[in-house]
Amino acid sequence: MLADAAPVLEPALELTLDGLLAHFWEHGYARLGRVAHEDTVRALSARVDALMLGEIRYPGLFYQLDAETGAYDDLTFGLGYQGPSLDYRKLEKLECDPLFRGWIEHPAFARIARAVVGPEIVLYRAIVMNKSAKGGTPLPWHQDGGRFWGLDREPTLQIWTALDDAPIESGCVEVLPGSHREGLVTPLGGLVAKNFVDARGADAAAVPLPARAGEVILLHNQIWHRSGRNTTGKPRRAFSVCYMDAATRCMRKKRAPRTFTRVFEK
Repeated sequence: MLADAAPVLEPALELTLDGLLAHFWEHGYARLGRVAHEDTVRALSARVDALMLGEIRYPGLFYQLDAETGAYDDLTFGLGYQGPSLDYRKLEKLECDPLFRGWIEHPAFARIARAVVGPEIVLYRAIVMNKSAKGGTPLPWHQDGGRFWGLDREPTLQIWTALDDAPIESGCVEVLPGSHREGLVTPLGGLVAKNFVDARGADAAAVPLPARAGEVILLHNQIWHRSGRNTTGKPRRAFSVCYMDAATRCMRKKRAPRTFTRVFEK
């Protein structure tokens, strides 16, 4: 069964953290190279399809369909699962799934997370972002933090795994190197308004990060990043996990504060 498949790293991979993390802190991102073995990529990709098609369901799993127009402003929220479709833009709370949980808690990621965040780690989110074969939705410049995230401290580390080849034409992740060092553009966080984008010259300075299936990239939460539309006619799926200090608390008031799943405790 897929749930019993053990996620593995490429046999030749050797993670030397010093140079990797120096690049991460300086530029706001770092490439680990092709980390996931092809068997792991195949199993995770098949699991994404099974979840989107409703063949496997978990209570509380978050779903968001792409807008039919392909426009970010036309996205709808809070509708959950809307029937079998490979056009879901987002699946969240994938720590519920044993196959994804195994990848989240890989010992190599434990080393990185403890070096960046600290000895005790929780998840803010474990999420698949999908740009379907129909094109998906462009994601504007944004930062992953601020009051928008509702936390008592800013998270710093996301580990992103390509589940499909992600060339530039597929709407690969683009970053503005070093932008994390300037902190949040606004206390709210989230989308970066056009006047700030223009003032920073972000569009001209954007650096695309094309990736092959199985490649892993570290992203600082506050680095400006975006992605475009997928024009390849093939899906472009990626799995992103945000790791945080276990002392982090949810500050929301309208609903009960969130609790966060601990990882790397074995």
